[in-house]
Amino acid sequence: MESKFQNRAEAGRQLAEKLTAYRGQRDAIVLGLPRGGVPVAAAVARQLGLPLDVFVVRKLGVPGFEELAMGAIASGNVVVLNDEVMHAVPNAEAILESVRARETLELQRREKQYRQNRDAPDLRGRVAVLVDDGVATGATMRAAVAALRKQSVTKIVAAVPVGAPETCRELEREVDEMVCAFSPASFQGVGQFYEDFSQTTDEEVRELLK
Repeated sequence: MESKFQNRAEAGRQLAEKLTAYRGQRDAIVLGLPRGGVPVAAAVARQLGLPLDVFVVRKLGVPGFEELAMGAIASGNVVVLNDEVMHAVPNAEAILESVRARETLELQRREKQYRQNRDAPDLRGRVAVLVDDGVATGATMRAAVAALRKQSVTKIVAAVPVGAPETCRELEREVDEMVCAFSPASFQGVGQFYEDFSQTTDEEVRELLK
């Protein structure tokens, strides 16, 4: 199948067409999931005339089985736990503490680097448009949504240019609005729908957030 988007910026412009209801809305903010979601979010924010920021999420993987998430931490000192995994892992509390300490340092490093010492935005009472470059399993998006719920936002809009149909349907039940611009039955991975899917660097994220 042919690529759908030339690059993340173009994907963001196409995604913005599906979000015109939020154009210029005073209480709305676009939050990009780093790194790949930030160029998409930047294009969305530009088209809609909305402020842009970053929402950093780090998965808390079980050591040795990193894909198995005990939970996640996110911007604003938020911790979301996966009770099922926590109950299944022996000595889970102690393991969680060490993994959390390590990932918290990485999250703080990224926030500091991306924001260049600017304060994180106050999200209370705001409409959060949460953007990534696509969803496959949706794990990062779910963690971000759970974290945003704890920040007293009034509405969460999850928005991606492309996603696995089943994941988009599942996420619909977890957010106030799910915008998946393109959810092809032939979905194998996010990258297959981009001509240029090269990794976004920390430097690019910093520049976009300026």
